[in-house]
Amino acid sequence: MPENEWQRSSFCGGGGNNCIETLPQNGLVLMRESQDPEAIISVTPEQLAAFIQGAKAGEYDHLT
Repeated sequence: MPENEWQRSSFCGGGGNNCIETLPQNGLVLMRESQDPEAIISVTPEQLAAFIQGAKAGEYDHLT
């Protein structure tokens, strides 16, 4: 993947406008929502891994 190219999950729905996009940069992971690409947050790889682990375990199922 070229540097500075946002990555979307293959699970994106809604014609590509309902996606979380990620970009590794300077030891952090930048994240944005495809419907509002100007709103960017940054997390450490460890924070992202903990979130993904929680999502896989169903910790956030009550939000959907």
